[in-house]
This record gives sequence, C-alpha cells and structure tokens, in this order.
Amino acid sequence: MTLSFAPPAIANPQELDATLRHQGYAVVTPQQVASLAGIDLEILQAWRPLWDALPPDNYLRDGGRYRRRRHACFVVEGPRVTLAPHRPHWQPVEYNALHGGMQRHFEPMAAALVAQPAWQQLLAWLGLVTSALKGRNTWYTEAHQFRIDTTDGIGRPTPEGAHRDGVDLVAVFLVDRVGVKGGETRVFDAAGPNGQRFTLTEPWSLLLLDDPRVIHESTPIQPMADGGHRDTLVVTLRAGNFQGEPAP
Repeated sequence: MTLSFAPPAIANPQELDATLRHQGYAVVTPQQVASLAGIDLEILQAWRPLWDALPPDNYLRDGGRYRRRRHACFVVEGPRVTLAPHRPHWQPVEYNALHGGMQRHFEPMAAALVAQPAWQQLLAWLGLVTSALKGRNTWYTEAHQFRIDTTDGIGRPTPEGAHRDGVDLVAVFLVDRVGVKGGETRVFDAAGPNGQRFTLTEPWSLLLLDDPRVIHESTPIQPMADGGHRDTLVVTLRAGNFQGEPAP
C-alpha cells in the first residue's frame, strides 16, 4: 500500500476541477473557499456560534453521547437553491453498515443559517463544482451540521469507519476545532492501494471528495481541555433523487 502522511497539495483555485478529476479529492483553503464561492470569509466565520445549539444525535448504535447534529435538504439547480420539505436522513447498509437501513429524524437546520443569501450561494457553488465533475444536473443536496465532543472521553467523527456515502460529491468543511487532538482525515482510493492522511486544522478549510472514487474516514478525537470538540459542516450532492426516495 502507498500511504502518504504529508498534507496533500492544496488545490490551486484555477485547478480545482482538474485536481478533483485527477485524484478524486481536493483540499481547499478557507481563503480559496471564500474566493471561489464569492462569499466574504468573515460571513462564513460568523456562522460558528450556530454549532453551539445542536441537539444530540439519538441514533448512535455504539451507545455514545458524543455527537450532536442538525440536518436539512435542498434542491440545487444552477444558481437556484430550494429548501426541500424536511425529511429523515436515510442511507443503505451498503454505504453505512452501522446506521444504514433506518430513517433517522434530526432537527432541521436553523432558518438563521439556511435563509441567508450566503448559504444559498455556498450550495450553488458546490453544485457548480459537482456539475463540472459529473456533468450538469439537478443536485439533491443534504447538509449536516455536526459537533463531535469528548463527553465520553473520546469522540468518533465516523463511527461507521471508512466508507463512501452513495452520492456524487461530498464536501466536508471544518468549522471549528477546540481543545482536542486526533480527528485525522484519511482518504483512500476505492479501487486501489493509494491513500492520504492529514488533519484539517483551519476553520473553513474544505475537503472535496468524488464519492464513487474514494473512501474516507476521520479518526477519533480526544480531549486536551474541558469542552473539547470538533465542528464540521458536511454537504452531499446526488443526481436523481434523495437517498431513500424512489427514482423519478
């Protein structure tokens, strides 16, 4: 197995599409996220307190209490972003062996976030990235606010282990990281031996994943101070329909 421990080369903004096509993933700096999405970085950073009011995830099958989250669905068609009726999150067991096959009902994301023009602009940009990679389409988009804390002494960002999500593109934004160690990101070729491991540390840095091509996971976090936690925003985009819905 070829496994690199060094941080991957940061995608040049002008080469983002080519980087995704070449290696199946790309890491984007916060400054590049803001520039590419056309959003002031200070606006993104101002969203951080919205992660302080996430309700517990009551579906953890490992018995843990370390995850809090909110969830919302959108339909992205070019520049148009439409909030879809609130629905449960569902994944097949083929993609989530731990929590797949069941409907998980999470509290919706706050209107204070999803009604903002900058939020809709961020999703529209992710839709453009996905269309550049997969071809122009309507993107059925799910957004998840996560807080992984160290209530139990250890927090697991991906308790299901290394996995794919069954979508076309996955976007993982690091929103905040406070008083923890660990949380290393690992990305592996789905059909080969190569892999990368690195740690996102800067708020609003972004990992983009061509989901059919790569498998990903994040290692557990441990506390370095009271109240240690790791906040992320995960957005998935999928052609055709939301997972769990019949094809049109």
